[in-house]
Order: sequence, then C-alpha cells, then structure tokens
Amino acid sequence: MKSHEIFAAVDPAVVTEILDWFRAHDRNVYKSAIATLAGNRKLRPVFVQKKSLPEQYAWVHKTLQIKACDAIGEQILQAYLMAGQQSMLGMFCDGMGIEHDGKGSVVGDLPAELDKAKLDETVDKLVDVFDPKIFTLYLHCFNMQVAGGYPTLTEKLASDERLKLA
Repeated sequence: MKSHEIFAAVDPAVVTEILDWFRAHDRNVYKSAIATLAGNRKLRPVFVQKKSLPEQYAWVHKTLQIKACDAIGEQILQAYLMAGQQSMLGMFCDGMGIEHDGKGSVVGDLPAELDKAKLDETVDKLVDVFDPKIFTLYLHCFNMQVAGGYPTLTEKLASDERLKLA
C-alpha cells in the first residue's frame, strides 16, 4: 500500500490522533504539513488555518488520500511513528530479531525476508499491547520499506482480522 491508500483506508480517529500528537509535541511539523499540503493544492495555508480544528483535520485527511500527496503522507507517517511510537517500533524489531538503535530505527539493512513464525508471535503479542489500528498502520509502513513489501507481512495484513486500518 502507498501512503495515499493507507490514508484512504484508515479510521479518521487515527488521523486525528496523529495530528493531535503533532500539535502537542511538534507543532512545526503540523504547520509545515498544512503549508505543504495547501501549496500542493494551490491554496494558501491560511485557507486551512482559518478552519476549525476538526475541519482542518478532515481537510488534511482528505488531502492525504490524493496520490499526488504520497510523499508528504509517507513523511507524516514516518515522523509520527519514529517519534511518537518508539516503544512499539523497538518491540517489533526485538520480536523480529532486527537490530535497532533502541528507539525503533533499524541499524544496518532491513532483512531480505521476515520469518513467518516470528511475525505471527510478534503480532500476537503486540496487537494486545498497542492500539491495533496504530500497530496495523505501523505494519503497513514497515512493509513499504522494501520494494513490493514482504510477502509474509502482506499475507498477514490481508488475512488477520485484528489488523484492520478502519
């Protein structure tokens, strides 16, 4: 899945959670996202900033569903996950036996393939520890890191009823 497809499928409450996190922890990223998305749509940022917060969030969510906004959407997802969900990323890497920096950033190269048994065990553990929608969002983003995605992860995302974006 590309980021615009993720944003089309994800529960709006997840987008609200992400945007709330940025407004609370890194307002500059939120402002930059608004400015970039507005510019991409040939609008002035003030057009979006004058809207109420729920209207801003709805506009951002709708705009991130456009294929032309894939790059900014991917950056927003990565920034949120890397800064706001470090423990989840670290626990996933630990479960999969992937070397990381303690904050979820992979050290070295990503593995060529994912072990199905480790993936099943790690998903079973983490889906109960973290919000399943946020965890699923992370799994989709992790899968985007290799061309074509990991077949075992792609299959897991398609077949496991607990791993739904909405």
